[in-house]
Amino acid sequence: MPKQETFFEETTGDLKIEVIKTYDHAFAREAFERMDEIAQAHLWHSLGIDNLYDTTEIPPANEPSRQDFLWSEVEDSAREDGNLSSFFVVNEIRGNIVENIYVSPDWPSAEAFAKTRMTAVH
Repeated sequence: MPKQETFFEETTGDLKIEVIKTYDHAFAREAFERMDEIAQAHLWHSLGIDNLYDTTEIPPANEPSRQDFLWSEVEDSAREDGNLSSFFVVNEIRGNIVENIYVSPDWPSAEAFAKTRMTAVH
């Protein structure tokens, strides 16, 4: 796993949630594609998309282009300098199984999602 730095880590029982920072675009995209609707809604809200665009500029929720639209927003927000982009990936780890469940261009959003995920499994 292309791991740069751990920004958050919490363990309860056999579950560990971590937030890592990565510069690996392909890894971030994979994590994005694995996100469920709850994770996507959290990301959508954290990026403030509804406040940035007129409703006519946003693809409807049931269209596949909405996911591409959201990924484009993540990519734009993740840009640090020139072509360098950083992403924060939330991993859920049980035993030897690691699942990438969330990706964000910012650490606060990723940490907030990780904490809500940890609370949800208690």
